[in-house]
Amino acid sequence: MPSQYEAMVFVGYDNASERYVVHWIDIFGGRFSETLGYGRRQADSIEFVFEYPDGPFHNTFTWNREAKTWTFLMETRNSSGKWVQFAKDELKRGS
Repeated sequence: MPSQYEAMVFVGYDNASERYVVHWIDIFGGRFSETLGYGRRQADSIEFVFEYPDGPFHNTFTWNREAKTWTFLMETRNSSGKWVQFAKDELKRGS
């Protein structure tokens, strides 16, 4: 089914803190774009942690070298404190 979500994702590296920073600017407005995610690279992945007012959120970017694709695994903490999958996307270059 077609996506109902659109965003521009800006990723950079902060030399002072030695970590990556990500800023999602999406169609849901400025309030949701206020929170930045921070993460450190481990091999071909960066787990970004967002500290939203209603709780933490993880978005792990993983590069698949063979397929030349990115996987974004998004996880949130449920009401019992367990981490659960929110969404999973695979990105690949269009033809």
